[in-house]
Amino acid sequence: MAEVRKKILCIEDDRETAGLIAEELLDRGYEVTVAHDGREGLAAILRVMPDLVLSDISMPAMSGFELLERLTALAPRFSNMPFVFLTALTDRDNELKGRQLGADDYVTKPIDFDLLTMIIEARLKAVARTGLWPKTVALNEREVEVLTWVARGKTSAEIAQILDLTKRTVDFHTDNARAKLGAATRTE
Repeated sequence: MAEVRKKILCIEDDRETAGLIAEELLDRGYEVTVAHDGREGLAAILRVMPDLVLSDISMPAMSGFELLERLTALAPRFSNMPFVFLTALTDRDNELKGRQLGADDYVTKPIDFDLLTMIIEARLKAVARTGLWPKTVALNEREVEVLTWVARGKTSAEIAQILDLTKRTVDFHTDNARAKLGAATRTE
């Protein structure tokens, strides 16, 4: 049985660079789709559901930053899809902005393909690891409701008043939720 090739989406407005990246990644065993601007890239993400996205930052129609912001807004559907910026912008501010938006990595041009391959493999392995460790927690509706108010910084007494419960009942639901989540403290 043939191994399923991981799907990489490369979003790069320079067609020569995009072709070079696609050819190199195909030679390294990946299935590659290419898009030439952010809008085309977003459509390709929705259509192809790649295992990893490589995206330039400076592109017409929609920048890589805007693309990542839109993708984040569509989460959680895409929350486990690694997103790596490829860019000629080597200044620290751009890298910080990319990481702040949730980029998993940042590779500068000219591209070192051995380094890029290592980054891709590491990101794909991390996704595979999270798939091995699913944490399904069965919280009931009241526990979710109570935890939502806890997360907003409300005390048990305040939550009791908001939800028209006794403080003891709020504490009971909080303790149950903490036990189910494996949290040692209310803050955790």
